[in-house]
Amino acid sequence: MNQKNWMTQLSFYFENCRIRYPDEKLMIVFDIDRTILDVRYMILNILNDYDRRHDTSFFKNLNISKINVHENQVDHLLSQLAIPPEEQQDIFEWYHQKCWTESYLLTAHQPFHGVLEVIRWFQLQKNTHVGLNTSRPESIRKETLCSLNQLGQTYKIRFEDSLLNMSSYTWGKHVPKSKVEGIQKFQDKGFRVFAFVDNEAENLSAVEKIDKKREIFLLHANTLFDSKRVSLPFYAAKGDNYDLTALIPKKSLPKQVQFVWQGINDEDNLRQFLASDIRWGECDLRMAPKNKEVALRHDPFWKTPFEPENKFFPLDALLNRISQTDKSIKFDLKEGGPLIDHLIEAIDDHKIDPARLWFHGDSDIVHETGFKTLSMAYPKALLQTSVDFLAPIILSKPEEARATLNVYTSWGVSRFLLDWRIKYMRALFEKMEAWHFKTDIGNVHNLEEFLEAILLMPSSITADFNFPKWQYFGRGAGQNGRHHEYTEMCI
Repeated sequence: MNQKNWMTQLSFYFENCRIRYPDEKLMIVFDIDRTILDVRYMILNILNDYDRRHDTSFFKNLNISKINVHENQVDHLLSQLAIPPEEQQDIFEWYHQKCWTESYLLTAHQPFHGVLEVIRWFQLQKNTHVGLNTSRPESIRKETLCSLNQLGQTYKIRFEDSLLNMSSYTWGKHVPKSKVEGIQKFQDKGFRVFAFVDNEAENLSAVEKIDKKREIFLLHANTLFDSKRVSLPFYAAKGDNYDLTALIPKKSLPKQVQFVWQGINDEDNLRQFLASDIRWGECDLRMAPKNKEVALRHDPFWKTPFEPENKFFPLDALLNRISQTDKSIKFDLKEGGPLIDHLIEAIDDHKIDPARLWFHGDSDIVHETGFKTLSMAYPKALLQTSVDFLAPIILSKPEEARATLNVYTSWGVSRFLLDWRIKYMRALFEKMEAWHFKTDIGNVHNLEEFLEAILLMPSSITADFNFPKWQYFGRGAGQNGRHHEYTEMCI
């Protein structure tokens, strides 16, 4: 059992529980410290603070990668750093005075990569809840919830007070017992606890003893821990990577998010798209310089000059293929003016349903005239523009930015593109959502990014769909021969 990825095992077990208990309140329970939160940041913060307060430089070269001890074993770290013995005791005492105080709880913690996304995924599932089971004492409940919800805000996560179990004992006392009591409290509230994630093997072992039917899937977060590895239940799964691509199966993707296959500018990528179950495909449009034909092409012709051996895929060929399927098409307009006129003429010639059309263009390229022309020609089509250039204004002068967005909607624009890789993208998305603007997240290049974007639940995601794990071979795969030999069943 332990040979498989622990997130894959969790995914299979969760699906099985949903089938077996369709009407019950399912719950996955997480420990907090060293399971959700990487407490090495707290250790580093406190030790750096010691240097600042005492005008020393013991920790000037210390970084996260060099901290390999549990927070209760900082004395071992001090020995590793060759700090004089007479100084070690003072530092150790300073550390224990400061650790777990409110100021460090609120500022010094960082989540492990991927764990908040995993929690968000479970919070999105029907009849599924995320419980927290910590050995932190009841006295710091408020600070614990505050710090966790600050971290979770941009991931659209909210931790509920009623789903947080704190220890009734003092720091570090009777930890396995408190974990068992926490699981039992959740069960008494009517939750079916199907999984428990903790970094301490002895805590998992304690829960194993009360789970006589082995209905709770035990997962060992193999990060930093105090207890001996030998006490880990033999059937528990373990891992140190919260891998969304192993957790979320393709069949579980949310139906309310539209997916757009980016870059169908050539025969290979078009064929992969047509054989897939993705409804929308996006192509880039430019005017060919010699014959004024509309070409499917991302790069401008001046960058890669037109030569006979560099044949482009013509718009008419694409529309002919699309018109014979139930697929829908998104046009990324790299130019305005004559291109829009030629595009409208070609669409009308192929008699494509306007509800299957989507037009994207930057406002400084398509302009008000272009958007209004498209809106009048195809009132049922989607019109979209990018708002990346507005990012600084959205965050610093929101009312001014909102006024600009309202101008775009008056042109017929109904959706706005946010680049996945832009700085503060999550904060920008949060603001756009608060204003009730529909958002398309673009520039998504791999499966992990795609799944992270899905968890925000945007209106749509435009991605390369080069996801071999799912037998999708999108932009960047076909041209290099890395593609599945599909048979086109859609035309």
